[in-house]
Amino acid sequence: MLAFNQPVSTVQVFDVLIIGSGLAGQSLALQLAPHRRVALVTKRSLEDSASSRAQGGIAAALDDADSIDAHIKDTLVAGAGLCSPRTTRFVVERGKAAIDWLIGQGVPFTRDASGDGYHLTREGGHSHRRVIHVADATGLAVQDILTQKLRAHPNIRVFEHHIAIDLITGAKFGLPDSGCHGAYVLDKQAEHVETFCAPHTVLATGGTGKVYLYTTNPDTATGDGIAMAWRAGCSVANMEFIQFHPTCLYHPNIKSFLITEAMRGEGGLLRLPGGERFMPEHDPRAELAPRDIVARAIDFEMKKRGLDCVYLDMTHKPAAFLIEHFPNIHAQCLALGIDITRQPIPVVPAAHYSCGGVVADFSARTALPGLYAVGETAFTGLHGANRLASNSLLECLVFSAAAAESILASQREPLSSLPAWDESRVTDADEEIVISHNWDELRRFMWDYVGIVRTNKRLERARHRIRLLEREIDEYYANFRVTNDLIELRNLVLTADLIVRCAQRRRESRGLHASRDYPDTLAAARNTVLRNRLS
Repeated sequence: MLAFNQPVSTVQVFDVLIIGSGLAGQSLALQLAPHRRVALVTKRSLEDSASSRAQGGIAAALDDADSIDAHIKDTLVAGAGLCSPRTTRFVVERGKAAIDWLIGQGVPFTRDASGDGYHLTREGGHSHRRVIHVADATGLAVQDILTQKLRAHPNIRVFEHHIAIDLITGAKFGLPDSGCHGAYVLDKQAEHVETFCAPHTVLATGGTGKVYLYTTNPDTATGDGIAMAWRAGCSVANMEFIQFHPTCLYHPNIKSFLITEAMRGEGGLLRLPGGERFMPEHDPRAELAPRDIVARAIDFEMKKRGLDCVYLDMTHKPAAFLIEHFPNIHAQCLALGIDITRQPIPVVPAAHYSCGGVVADFSARTALPGLYAVGETAFTGLHGANRLASNSLLECLVFSAAAAESILASQREPLSSLPAWDESRVTDADEEIVISHNWDELRRFMWDYVGIVRTNKRLERARHRIRLLEREIDEYYANFRVTNDLIELRNLVLTADLIVRCAQRRRESRGLHASRDYPDTLAAARNTVLRNRLS
């Protein structure tokens, strides 16, 4: 029974509920909208997502000198033997169709010198130029186009400044259908919980970057979809593989600005403060080695020499070339007093991409009927132990198209009634400073103990700290009204726990997981799968 002074949860009924507004969620909404009523829930504005920050572009075999098999091979090599060959082929073969769909939406990809085709750049780990892009702000350009179409579509209703709390499942509430039937969602501005009812719910909430102190991700990357799916009984896999982007701008006046992989693809050189190159000592591919190798090399040099950062040097390239190909990076750095045509860029590694996530099939379906996972939230088997640059946006497009096909073919109907959100036994929190302190503590010890290089002792220390935080957060969640910060912290701590548990299970070094206690790579490559069985 709800307290007298608490409003009864509003019920919103749709054909499809999409949680998240990055490329995966937006492209799926647009493909479903001609046939279904779609609700798209996002924590901030539509434009706030990791996709909008993707600078490099989208990888696909588009050039006659390239091939699908070459793209597959590069993906498998970068993935350190852990990519699913079936998934990789499934995604790569659909690359051109995905790009054609974006072109059809009006995305203004950069043209080549002739003006008849598109300019393709090369990034680390790629054997060919195959990354189609819009200058150095591809994600932003794509998202701008799709966002305009979303806002204008009569069958899509956008709920900005709404954050999902938990999925509504039949197993939890004793409903006739044990699957997923929607979600409880907090309207942050109204401070009111709404019930969203839908026969198909899609998690497109992005990754987990904010679990770390330094990240290229937006503040919204708090592992919400992964945490909600786990609590609902879904399995997760390969959570230990966190990709640290080698080159994030190091500057006291800016929090997280990515320096695109394409800069190294176009000839950028990594140097020590004295000007010496160091990558040739770490890998024969030097600056064009995959991200995991470059990030570990930078981490090694910084720790060995006590450095705050290293430098990415493009000064040997013509100024006109840099301004044309990297206009946003040039402008951002110039505003901070760094002229990239004359000065090297100070860079450090930062948490960038989660290669693991909620286990999903080729139709983006999870093990829970009615629940789908797409984009960085999902584990599809594509990325293995290390993501090949610019494969992520491609994955978003391919699996969103697959999810749309599956949803449109489904006959699942919404339930006639769902249990309301109950706030009858909670009060307003009186010490919310505790939440911010816990958030800061979590991000610091995850950076120190579960970062680029790990040990058994570090992982055990992290696990111990997580258990203490979990108890404190559970008490808060049980006694106080939910807030955005509490929801995100609850999800971050759970996600951190899943990362550490997966890391503890992997008794080797492979790809993005480097362990001093297990420096060798095992002959057999296996995924780390955590299965959650609800009682």
